[in-house]
Amino acid sequence: MGQPKLLLPWGDACIIQHVLRIWLASRVERVFVVVRPGDATLQSLCHGEGAEVIIPDVAPPEMISSVQSALRFVDQNYAPTAHDVWLLAPADMPYLTTACIDQLLDAYDPQTPSLLVPQYHGKRGHPILLPWRLAGDVLQLESSENMRSLMTRRPLRTVETQEAGILRDVDTPGDYRKPGRHHSRG
Repeated sequence: MGQPKLLLPWGDACIIQHVLRIWLASRVERVFVVVRPGDATLQSLCHGEGAEVIIPDVAPPEMISSVQSALRFVDQNYAPTAHDVWLLAPADMPYLTTACIDQLLDAYDPQTPSLLVPQYHGKRGHPILLPWRLAGDVLQLESSENMRSLMTRRPLRTVETQEAGILRDVDTPGDYRKPGRHHSRG
């Protein structure tokens, strides 16, 4: 991208601020962001929006390492119970909506706890919802594995949504320039 993508302008803010506002407007209780050590600008923006920032001692080499850092932090600081759930999504998903996040929360049935994955026209996306009891399984994943590895070994249920944003992230300059991006600056 030529610059930190989460700091690119998006609407009246930058991508990370926009994404955090979506999450914080949903019914989730807390929002955590794993930020590389030394990334003071991103840390400050996340704190400013009301997210809890997790800074691992060493920059996570793989995305799964970031997830594992977050789970250890949550476990040590909040002592989740078997009735709790957590959601996971990359930070570069500005098309995600609060309605989609809340739809997943509504679809979760604690009587039959399972992974929930949103699906739009047959394609799975993010965020995924996991019962807390699966946190231990995620912590045991090897650095060569990812969340898909876990999803192939555990029961999951798809939740059909009309939200195409579950499939859209910003990985390339083309993704950033695609139609549908809301912008008022930059």
